[in-house]
Amino acid sequence: MKIGPHFLANRLFVAPMAGVTDRPFRQLCKKLGAGYAVSEMIASNALLWKSEKTQRRANHQGEFKPIAVQIAGADPRMMAAAAKLNVDHGAQIIDINMGCPAKKVCNVAAGSALLRDEPLVQQILEAVVQAVGVGADAVPVTLKIRTGWDREHKNAIDIARLAEQSGISMLTVHGRTRADLYHGEAEYETITAVKNSVAIPVVANGDITTPEKAEFVLKETGADAIMIGRAAQGRPWIFREINHFLETGGKLPTPQINEIQEIMNTHLVDHYEFYGEYVGLRTARKHIGWYCKGLRDSHAFRQRMNTADDCKTQLQMVNDFFNEMKSHSDRLLFLEAA
Repeated sequence: MKIGPHFLANRLFVAPMAGVTDRPFRQLCKKLGAGYAVSEMIASNALLWKSEKTQRRANHQGEFKPIAVQIAGADPRMMAAAAKLNVDHGAQIIDINMGCPAKKVCNVAAGSALLRDEPLVQQILEAVVQAVGVGADAVPVTLKIRTGWDREHKNAIDIARLAEQSGISMLTVHGRTRADLYHGEAEYETITAVKNSVAIPVVANGDITTPEKAEFVLKETGADAIMIGRAAQGRPWIFREINHFLETGGKLPTPQINEIQEIMNTHLVDHYEFYGEYVGLRTARKHIGWYCKGLRDSHAFRQRMNTADDCKTQLQMVNDFFNEMKSHSDRLLFLEAA
């Protein structure tokens, strides 16, 4: 699998998720088998470029290559400028967000809201490609979309053809419309149709939660790769599970409590160092909740954990909880539905 000049380790991608796929999480997923990861969305608005949040999202120090940055906006010139800026700061691939269904994004006519305006889509794609994707130092530009605005207006094939004509190097399609948000089940028929309508690589995204589902989606759609988002939250080892299944047809055993604890410790320490005490303590809570989902007494533990007022205490509470799990390893640990 290639994106422009960049060879990828495999066909398993980490989806860009705001507030989730920061540098520590991307690095962890790559260590556990993901072949590629895209950063959290960075707004194209120049007024936000120097904000602490944007600076943190644009931090790729020590990150496994290739470094891919997702940008979002609705103004072609601003998007082109944002692409240039991120390339200047080390981005090796630029990804354009036309898939996010969040209201705060769509309300400013960005993300999946752009799917309603195909001429503007073309202008943005051409502007970004012209800014960074042409010439000797060309940086590949990729695009993420949904199947359409709503179920009566699915225009993914038309957008895909515009993307190919505009010089886009790869297209990711989430199998829902903007109106669907994350409700219901992803459909793959449109992704299949998109794959059959263009020559550029197509990535399938949506509801890929198990190795078996990954294999099914790849075969069903003919996609060149798959992108996994929510299923990796609290379960970053899903990438090695899928990779092993695709290569061997066999299933890896579920990680033992010891290994989950070790993975989470590594993640949390890196998370705290990346964000600092105040932000790190608060943003770690969701990750801890995801890791503990389904474990015995996890609900009560999460309530206690949220009272920690510093990172050291939070980490100690996490380890105390997991040590308690190990001391009762002869009992059923997973009680809640994962």
